[in-house]
Amino acid sequence: MPDWKYGISLAEKTPLTAPLPLEGDLYENMRRAKAYGYDAVEFHTRETYPFDFDRIERMREDGAGDICAIVSGRLYTQGGMSLLGDTPEKVQGAMDGMYQYIDSAHKLGVDVVIGWLKGQVPEKGDRDHYMSLLAQRLKVLNEYAKAQEVRLVIEVINHYETNIFITAKETVDFLCENALDNCYVHLDTYHMGLEEYDPYEAIRLCGKRLGYFHVSDNSRRYPGSGQFDFKRILAVLKEIGYSGFVTVECLPDPDRETAAKKAISHLKACEP
Repeated sequence: MPDWKYGISLAEKTPLTAPLPLEGDLYENMRRAKAYGYDAVEFHTRETYPFDFDRIERMREDGAGDICAIVSGRLYTQGGMSLLGDTPEKVQGAMDGMYQYIDSAHKLGVDVVIGWLKGQVPEKGDRDHYMSLLAQRLKVLNEYAKAQEVRLVIEVINHYETNIFITAKETVDFLCENALDNCYVHLDTYHMGLEEYDPYEAIRLCGKRLGYFHVSDNSRRYPGSGQFDFKRILAVLKEIGYSGFVTVECLPDPDRETAAKKAISHLKACEP
């Protein structure tokens, strides 16, 4: 049996073009994910979401569902904030929002994902300058989250979508060079397929700094629908002693239920 658990991505409202297989009410989908065979949901939401912490704890105690991570991206896509925002107000909005995400994550005992919220280096900007600014801001969040025993997981995203942290090596090096000891690497098979010469070595490179892991197939449909070798991917996760969540973030194709069920079925069939 592997040491990891399985999660699946959820948002209250999301288009069919987004790689989020579940949509709708948090609590209903916690139950639905559990019925499909997942251990928990990953929740994409705003920083102000009114979690019913007592209800979630009761569901956990009853084995009726769970949450594995809160994703901060909607503070960027809907709120327009980022850690490298082009105004002080956007930067402060990102910082304040992250404090709220971390506070909620502390009560839930889950990770916070930082993907889009980190922002980008402007097209003609001084990269060293902006990366220094990002390091300063992440250090503040690193210490705030560490005090609350919340891990921050930094997603590695392909270069068509961003220009920061596009490979495992770049991300690991940045975290180590800036002593971000409470920040971990978040890999995603879809992004690795676009950026890594050897995705298996990328996983090995992260080693104990790998904190979170997204899966979809090469077309971003459910695992097992395309060309990725999930038997080998999961074998390497086992090799490095990975014990976090393997979370399905895929397109809801051909429909949400089918994608969710086929994904978990394939992943469990590929377990080492």
